[in-house]
Amino acid sequence: MSFCKLLPRPLVVCFVLSLFAANAQAQTEPATRPRQAGTQPTITSEVQGRARLENDIFVVSTADESAVEPEYTLPRFGAAPAALGSVERTMMTAIEQRLGTPYRLGTEGPYRFDCSGFVWSVFQEAGVAFERTSARSLWHEFLPPAEDEKYKFGTLVFFNHLQHVGIVADENGFYHASTSRGVVYSRFDDYWTKRISGFRRVPLAQGAPYIANAGR
Repeated sequence: MSFCKLLPRPLVVCFVLSLFAANAQAQTEPATRPRQAGTQPTITSEVQGRARLENDIFVVSTADESAVEPEYTLPRFGAAPAALGSVERTMMTAIEQRLGTPYRLGTEGPYRFDCSGFVWSVFQEAGVAFERTSARSLWHEFLPPAEDEKYKFGTLVFFNHLQHVGIVADENGFYHASTSRGVVYSRFDDYWTKRISGFRRVPLAQGAPYIANAGR
C-alpha cells in the first residue's frame, strides 16, 4: 500500500518540508553555534604561523621607523668631547639642554627660542658675550671662517638670504631653532644645503672681543 494513500496529501507535504528544514539546520549549526563560556580559542597546526587571534602576543616590526633618525639625536662628533676646549664643551652641554624647546619669535629662552635667540643663549652660557640681535646683524658682526673651519663645531651657518641662523655641529649637520619643531639637530641634506647663504666664525676664546661690521 502506498505511503501517500495512508496519509492525507497536506500531511505528506508538511512532513517533506520538515525533513528539508532539519537537514538545512544541521548543515549550518556548526558555523553559527556560539562559543561556550570558559573555552579557550586555539589555532590548529595547519594554520599556525599564518593566522593569529586577537589575544595572541606578537612583535610588530619597527624596521621602517628605525630607518628615520630621530630629530633630537646628537651627532657623533669627529673629535671626542675631551679633545674640545672648555668653551666648546660648555656649548655642547647648553645645546643638549635646549633640544626640544619650542620656537617663538623674538625670544631667547629659557622656555622659548627664535633662531638668533637660541644662538645667543648658547654662546652666553659658554661665556662668549656678544649683542643679542637678529640673524642678519650677526652676519655683519663676525668674520668669515677659514675654509677648514666652515664645518667646525661652533661656526654660525646662515640660510635663506640671512633670514635664519644655526650652529654647525660638524660636516653632517647643525643645531637651530626651527619654527615648526623648536630647537633641533638637522642634517645638511639637499633641502638645507641649497639654502646656505654663508658662514661666520665667533671667536670662542673667553673675553675675546667680537668684530663688529666685519662683513657685508
